[in-house]
Amino acid sequence: MRITARGVGLSAAGVAALAAGFGFGYAELTVLGTAALVAVLLACGGAAWRPPLEVSREAEPDRVGRGAPCAVVLTVRNTSRLRVATLVAEDRCGRRAVPVPLVRLRPGRETTVRYPVPTDRRGVVPVGPLRISRVDPLGLVTVRRGHGAVIRVWVHPRVHPLTAVPAGVARSLDGRVDRVPHGSITFDALREYVVGDELRHVHWRTSARVGELMVREHVDTSLPRLVVLLDDRAAGYGARSGAEAFESACEAAASVVVAALRADLAVALHLASGAAIDSAGRRGTGGARPYLDLLAEAEPSRAGRAELRRTVQRLRHRPPGDTLVYLTGAGGEADLGPVAALRGGYAAVLAAVFRPEPADATDAANAATRTPGRPGGGAGSGVGPGRGLLVLRVGDGADFAAEWNGVRAW
Repeated sequence: MRITARGVGLSAAGVAALAAGFGFGYAELTVLGTAALVAVLLACGGAAWRPPLEVSREAEPDRVGRGAPCAVVLTVRNTSRLRVATLVAEDRCGRRAVPVPLVRLRPGRETTVRYPVPTDRRGVVPVGPLRISRVDPLGLVTVRRGHGAVIRVWVHPRVHPLTAVPAGVARSLDGRVDRVPHGSITFDALREYVVGDELRHVHWRTSARVGELMVREHVDTSLPRLVVLLDDRAAGYGARSGAEAFESACEAAASVVVAALRADLAVALHLASGAAIDSAGRRGTGGARPYLDLLAEAEPSRAGRAELRRTVQRLRHRPPGDTLVYLTGAGGEADLGPVAALRGGYAAVLAAVFRPEPADATDAANAATRTPGRPGGGAGSGVGPGRGLLVLRVGDGADFAAEWNGVRAW
């Protein structure tokens, strides 16, 4: 609640009139001062009334690719039985305000507003709350309140088509690389029971402790995985065109993850700052959705070289045979050493360096002489699988997909 300038002036005039009226014995001034202060008090009492509104909103859909259409349906219902709500309202959608017409909303009636959600940028867009502004008829007091819960819309990075993904080196005796068979070999995690799970996998001791059925989940660790390491350090992309390069790296990570899942390959996604998710499903088994949600939430962090080294050290303990894809910017090219040191434990290691625009004439020449099947097209590009570090120096996500599809051997 806030008293307007008119309300402050009327209050000051009322106090002055009362003082003059009592001091000099003028009853008229006393009446005027009393009337002014009563008007302000009545305005505060009227503004304190909270309209009984029921606010609900729904995003259609709540997860969308960058640039795809998305809309929010907002419904406001006046649950009062007597009073008509005449209000000024606006709904928050990201950084902008959307006006909502609530002129004379009758008791028991509702109004519905549908408006688009901006999806031109990757990220998580908060929607809500509904801000209700009320002003008394004399304009003495104004009040703003929030109504309804805040929902979020995940804008996923663009996914570029990749023709193939490396399968790594199978470690199982029969050489299977088709999928991760849950329910066999190695214990991975406990999760809630869903219809169709085998009862022999129920962990009864944990189920008794938490009060609901918990199931042991197993994975075949002998099958290879595709490991994607995304450099989310702000220092890895530099100040110049850093945001654009990071967006391109997120698009590349999303493209690799989606292509791997479509090929029924196990995939793990790690951020240099420490966040991680893999197909073993500690954050759920919703296909590509958990991975894309993590990429939508990712922002350039203040993590430094120490955090990157710790993440690389954790990846060093994975079983041999996996394929590693490292995505970074021009600022992270100097940190390729720790990643290249993982070559002995991985079937192949590929690094993609995103540089939206050539920094000098040498980079421009390298970009112009790039050839398919020769990642990076120049010095520093890779050799054969398992023997060296394949380096792709690309400009954006589409350029990465083209270079990736041009690699003949991993």
